[in-house]
Amino acid sequence: MKTVAVIGGGPAGLMAADVLSQAGVQVDLYDAMPSVGRKFLLAGVGGMNLTHSEPFDVFLSRYGARIAAIKPLLQDFPPAALREWIHGLGAETFVGSSGRVFPRDMKAAPLLRAWLHRLRAGGVRFHVRHRWLGWNQSGALRFVTPQGEVAARADAVVLALGGGSWAKLGSDGAWAPLLAQHGVALAPLLPSNCGFDVTGGWSDHLRSRFAGQPLKTVALRFTDAAGQTHERRGELMLSDSGIEGSLVYALSAPLRDTIAADGAAAVQLDLAPDKALARVVAEVAHPRGARSLSSHLQSRAGIRGTKMALLREILTAAQLNDPLALAHAIKSLPLTLIAARPLDEAISSAGGVRFEALDDTLMLRDVPGVFCAGEMLDWEAPTGGYLLTACFASGRAAGQGALTYLNDHHAATD
Repeated sequence: MKTVAVIGGGPAGLMAADVLSQAGVQVDLYDAMPSVGRKFLLAGVGGMNLTHSEPFDVFLSRYGARIAAIKPLLQDFPPAALREWIHGLGAETFVGSSGRVFPRDMKAAPLLRAWLHRLRAGGVRFHVRHRWLGWNQSGALRFVTPQGEVAARADAVVLALGGGSWAKLGSDGAWAPLLAQHGVALAPLLPSNCGFDVTGGWSDHLRSRFAGQPLKTVALRFTDAAGQTHERRGELMLSDSGIEGSLVYALSAPLRDTIAADGAAAVQLDLAPDKALARVVAEVAHPRGARSLSSHLQSRAGIRGTKMALLREILTAAQLNDPLALAHAIKSLPLTLIAARPLDEAISSAGGVRFEALDDTLMLRDVPGVFCAGEMLDWEAPTGGYLLTACFASGRAAGQGALTYLNDHHAATD
């Protein structure tokens, strides 16, 4: 029986194992952690967002500079196919009001349990606490375990080792130098879906009172290093040192790249995106009598809580007391972002194995019989089901690629 070693027990690795085991291949799956699927389970905290129901061309647009590389993977396993696959595990899905797709029970653990049960029933052998160390001189796979170093051989290998974020869950990027030693072209691992620091940081007052508090229904605008203007509406959150949250994550790639090119990214926050500037000017300029500024802005412009605190943080006393300047700040509050938060804090990472180093089956051109999948590939996407969908799709493609390689190699040796 042909054998495949799948290294990495996240969604991409498990999907590759699923494809191969169902085709009758003996699969040994290795993971450095004490159990598999740890980051998958973390993604299920607060609701397991699996994919998105929007039209395929819109869905594909979320993958930015790597659309061309990701497109064939998603065409072969689009969101609708992913939902059908999940239903095959006995889990129901539904589309939320935002278009995002979730399991009916909103949990990751039951889905993972059903999946692992099917994999074990299909003969997949799991080897946890096995950290991959590359290859030895005879070409065998090296692993370090609590009992010491072991070696293993397989007819093909699927690497699904994750990116560089959340090292405590196993995605630490330690595989990068191992592949670089074999001449594999890599893009540096960078934070994605991450928060950003503001210049000078926040005052002690704002940090102690409002860090972790949301700014709901705002719009963020900025012009990137290439001169393209980005504008998006949603919700963000004040952090200890800047801003984070879904609105920021959706723009993290151009924000990060702009800071890398220019040293900073100048953004503007619209704290009242539902109101035109003229209306905000009129409301702020309305006589407030004996009311405090906070009470006046809350009643006339809907500015309260964290939004009011942020205005006080950034504007001078003169600007706060100038109705026209204050109204313009409400519609275009300036922030200067100077750095992405560290990679290990990011939800995901950009960079990794360049697609140019892979053939159409996701096999490494310089290391025949070795395939790569998941977040260790050089792509990125925002949260909202896009990350998971591409991990599933690339794991499936790598598994099918390994299967084709085994069949071709077997035919060649007959």
